[in-house]
Amino acid sequence: MTREEFVKLRQKDWDRFEALLSFAEGKRTPQWSGEDVSEFSALFRAICYDLSLVRSRDFGLALSRYLNNLATRGHNTFYRTPPGSFQSVVRFFSHHFPWLLRKHIGYFWLSLALFVLPGLVAGILLATNPDLGARLFSEDQLAAYQEMHSGRISGTDVETANGTGNGDASAPLFMTSFYIQNNIGIAFKCFASGALLGIGTVCHLVQNSLAIGGITGYLVARGNAWPFFTFVISHGSFELTAIVVAGAAGLVLGRSMIHPGGMTRRDSLKVRGRVAVKLALGAGGMLAIAAVIEGFWSPSPAPRPAKFIVGTILWIIVIAYLSLAGRGYDPAHDVEVGGVDAA
Repeated sequence: MTREEFVKLRQKDWDRFEALLSFAEGKRTPQWSGEDVSEFSALFRAICYDLSLVRSRDFGLALSRYLNNLATRGHNTFYRTPPGSFQSVVRFFSHHFPWLLRKHIGYFWLSLALFVLPGLVAGILLATNPDLGARLFSEDQLAAYQEMHSGRISGTDVETANGTGNGDASAPLFMTSFYIQNNIGIAFKCFASGALLGIGTVCHLVQNSLAIGGITGYLVARGNAWPFFTFVISHGSFELTAIVVAGAAGLVLGRSMIHPGGMTRRDSLKVRGRVAVKLALGAGGMLAIAAVIEGFWSPSPAPRPAKFIVGTILWIIVIAYLSLAGRGYDPAHDVEVGGVDAA
């Protein structure tokens, strides 16, 4: 095949590839369809082959430079780091995160069982026999929780009684910061301890489950159930669900080391670790929302019926968000060519 015949045969594909490059380079975050990505990949591989062929057959420096330029631009476009933007963050939380969680829903259900069942048992035991509370908590802890949820204090007085607020107008902001730090710390332990073959995640989930269930049962036995549930029902929807999601992320991390499948443990940790990190990021976003609610709304002197109505609505929102958001989402739109890479 002569140089002219080769150029005539391949020119159409080169022109098409250059058109795709112009489209990608002309936009900050181009939206690609799955067909576009497949076509781009096929053309890119073909051009790399064409370049090697031109060089091996000595079809001329000009043609070699032209194809080398296309290959270089293609490589930079395909493997470039996607620019961060507010839109990409919104897309992650509105589509990618709930879609990714449902894709790994088995880990979520296992985490939920570990987080609910031990606490349910502890709650029933302490509700029927509150004296067992001394085996899980110190006397000071039990007295503090009973005082906080006695129904005699509310608002900033709760924060002052807990030793974390100062009783002034800035207390809600202070408490929001405190809750973010505290809650994310709990979730991070559930996630990061998954590196210990998942055992650490299981231990943290069970430990927090026993603590939450135990104190709930104790307060029920002492007649403080309504003040307690009034306080936690709103922020609990985001906070408790986020801890379960963080636990699921830790279990994904542990599974990557215990059962790497057909990959090496290093490759498995790299691939599934990206999934775990994204789940943990989603949990972090939910915990930030929970902290705002817990700092401003939960301790407010709003009527009890209003607290339960708002709390019920928030639980419905969380369940609907994780169940329905991102349905019909195509992760091919978010590969590195045009946005957040899909895992």
